[in-house]
Amino acid sequence: MLLRRLPVNFFFSRRFLSTKNPNDFTSSIAELNKELEDIFGEPPPSGPIGSSDSSFITQESQFSSPEMSEKGCKLTHIGKQGEAQMVDVSPKENTKRTAIASCKVLLGKNVFDMVSANNLAKGDVLSVAKIAGITGAKHTSNLIPLCHNISLSHVHVDLALNNRDYSVDILGEASTSGKTGVEMEALTAVSIAGLTVYDMCKAASKDIEITNVKLERKTGGKSGDWSREG
Repeated sequence: MLLRRLPVNFFFSRRFLSTKNPNDFTSSIAELNKELEDIFGEPPPSGPIGSSDSSFITQESQFSSPEMSEKGCKLTHIGKQGEAQMVDVSPKENTKRTAIASCKVLLGKNVFDMVSANNLAKGDVLSVAKIAGITGAKHTSNLIPLCHNISLSHVHVDLALNNRDYSVDILGEASTSGKTGVEMEALTAVSIAGLTVYDMCKAASKDIEITNVKLERKTGGKSGDWSREG
């Protein structure tokens, strides 16, 4: 008789949870109640579906509803079948868009002093890394598979020695007038500049760290302006 004490929701969750049409839930529960009544000679202890069961069905149908996932936040590079996709930006308007990113390269005191004195075999670290960052921004779509090949109107990379923590602070800015943003271009610029600093200095030390690669702010586009500071 243990079966009689199980709530209707026990059968519902295992038998009907996969039902995709919310309108089928009520009729399915009614059929199940009728089967239980035929077996035990009376309706199940919880009786016909009540307000608590209706609430349960509503919650389940919300979680399984395709409309729910479409209205919520989603990854734009994931297609309906879970496949990777390049976002179609053709319906978007051309707007002025900018993005600023940053990163830090921790050199250590000895290497920092060598960079400051321009005393490395490969030459001027900061100048070479600056050019590399600009070049990297222009090749972003070749490096990141689903990035759009966009026309950049401006790229700027700045590298500054920081004697407080013996590092190089890198700031990169990218701009365009188009249908998609330039966050990836700015992030690529500082990343490639940081990697170039490492390459220029690796003979002097293997302890160098590239850290804190991040977007600082962006402007333009449908989502509007964004800043890490607020």
